[in-house]
Amino acid sequence: MSNISFFVPKGPFSINELFKGFSGQADQLEITDVKTLDKATKNHITFLNSNDYIDFAKTTKASACVTTSKLKKYLPKNCLTIVVKNVLFSIAEISKKFYPKADIDYPDQTLVEYSKHVSKFDTVTFGKNIFIGKDVKISSNSIIGSNTIIEHDVKIGENCIIGANVTLRNVLIGKNVVIQDGSKIGVKGFGFIPLKDKNFRFPHIGRVIINDNVEIGANCTIDRGSIGDTVIGNNTFLDNQVHIAHNVKIGENCMIAGQVGFAGSTSIGNNVSIGGQAGISGHLKIGNNVRIGGGSGVVKNIPDGTTVMGYPAVTLKEFLKKK
Repeated sequence: MSNISFFVPKGPFSINELFKGFSGQADQLEITDVKTLDKATKNHITFLNSNDYIDFAKTTKASACVTTSKLKKYLPKNCLTIVVKNVLFSIAEISKKFYPKADIDYPDQTLVEYSKHVSKFDTVTFGKNIFIGKDVKISSNSIIGSNTIIEHDVKIGENCIIGANVTLRNVLIGKNVVIQDGSKIGVKGFGFIPLKDKNFRFPHIGRVIINDNVEIGANCTIDRGSIGDTVIGNNTFLDNQVHIAHNVKIGENCMIAGQVGFAGSTSIGNNVSIGGQAGISGHLKIGNNVRIGGGSGVVKNIPDGTTVMGYPAVTLKEFLKKK
């Protein structure tokens, strides 16, 4: 299941086609796809724009990497380094060449009313007015609520309950998952490169992976990854109106109360509890067994086993001292 891709890349492209006028040792290298540092292999291009990802950079198997002059030293010698002023803008332009329609969520033209091929799902219970795209797989004993849309290639495991008015795209769902009414899963994330005249949309070619025994409350929104994936671990429960941005990784056995928001590329450990209306900034690492009080604003990494509260969030001991 984890090898399924929802977007097919164009190409391959030579380095010269991706970077006009490039002159270097491997100017005829052909690139077949864009991947994150940890997922890239031969003939893939990746990017490094932050010290936070140096460990991944040192072991990447990518053939080429877009980076800055200060960070190129952390890449393997056999990885072609392409130094640019704005890494994110450059990788967004490259992604656009490989995936020209991934910067906007175009309507799925393959959708068919489920009754047209209901024989494929003889062990699934359907409500009314449900539309399903090509190559969807729904495993036995699952229930799909009325007015729900399941777009192409989505996979749903056994014993799942999908509520009414749910939209599923670019998502792989495990077993025993509950998704309550109105949730939208796998939509494009809020990714833009700000320019003077017109914002440049960052293509989102990743997926949402929901593991086993997860519950997602009503009216939650979960964005697919930009280049990597958005992941929710086993036995994690989300309350209503939770927003999870692109590339967020949430561990196992987490409990997340209503109206919590996660900014992009933040990693949440296992056994984490988060109170209602808390906000978690992007590119952070929240450790295992962390507790975050309701209404808190988290702007820094949190080590394992820590309880924090307040805005900005501090340890509970510090918070109580201020009272």
